[in-house]
Amino acid sequence: MPTTINQPTVIVVDDDAGMREAISGLVRSVGFQAKTLASVDEFRRLGVIEGPCCLVLDVRLPGQSGLELQRELSAKHVDLPIIFITGHGDIPMSVQAMKGGAIEFLTKPFRDQDLLDAIHVGLARDRTRLADEQSNASLRARFETLTMREREVMAGVVAGRLNKQIAGELGISEITVKVHRGQVMRKMKAPSLPDLARMADKLKLTNRGE
Repeated sequence: MPTTINQPTVIVVDDDAGMREAISGLVRSVGFQAKTLASVDEFRRLGVIEGPCCLVLDVRLPGQSGLELQRELSAKHVDLPIIFITGHGDIPMSVQAMKGGAIEFLTKPFRDQDLLDAIHVGLARDRTRLADEQSNASLRARFETLTMREREVMAGVVAGRLNKQIAGELGISEITVKVHRGQVMRKMKAPSLPDLARMADKLKLTNRGE
């Protein structure tokens, strides 16, 4: 399973070989990996990158444009931080990019430090995303260890019902509810009821009417 300890990667998509080489050298000089590509088609063939990454993307490319790729990734719910670079930028173009969630829109020639600052922001955002995904996967794995009865008790608890009410709804004794409730707290590693409620919310259990 991918982890957040992998070396950060900056993907550079630009049809200008000189620009690719310059950005690649800059990225490597601060200790990051760089993958350089000349088109959106090459990007599609890249495959999954493990660890935090961000995309430095030229607006004008042969074939599909950078803005079109941004829209495509958004439609597929691929949350990849994007930094746009362009030699032919205009205000409507930059507005479109930023509304689409871009980190930055830099016009060539740009300062190395401006690009590095944007890259650091992008990588920090992706680290947060990866950490959230890991946390949610761990939470889901803990939930999967619950028995069906424990899940029913958990649903009642996070809905704010008393042990007596849960017992009546499930047709079991109040003591049995207390036992299951204790097991739920232990297996879910929930320090308190508010913590358990937050976990249920993350698992999207609170609106299921369970």
